[in-house]
Amino acid sequence: MYNYLALLCISTLKRRMTMADNKYIQQFKKGSFEMVLLCLIAKKETYGYEIITELNETGDKIFGYAKEGTIYPMLYRLQNAGLVQCRIAPSQANGGSKKYYSLTDKGRETLQELISFWRSYTVCVDSFIDIVKKLAR
Repeated sequence: MYNYLALLCISTLKRRMTMADNKYIQQFKKGSFEMVLLCLIAKKETYGYEIITELNETGDKIFGYAKEGTIYPMLYRLQNAGLVQCRIAPSQANGGSKKYYSLTDKGRETLQELISFWRSYTVCVDSFIDIVKKLAR
């Protein structure tokens, strides 16, 4: 009976859920997105447009198309939390200025904690997924 119910739930969810509008998928994305931004900033000092471009080239299949209205508020939150710092430098392209982001010591420490948690989290979740996969056979 349990196996039948598990299979029924899985097949029902598959029919109802699409990747684009699933609220659960959106929650996963929101929960990990700031960690992804910290990872990108950890690679090198960078600016907003460069972050958006890399996200759209690398992560668009999972996160969707990254927009300024999503990224900049997150960068401001990370800055307000003391995880990133910024400096303003002249832009060679248009004569204006660019805001460059880099991790603070607190940001590097927080990122390491997040990565450690993510590794443990995925191992734990994978163990539950493995149970469901075994039931589906």
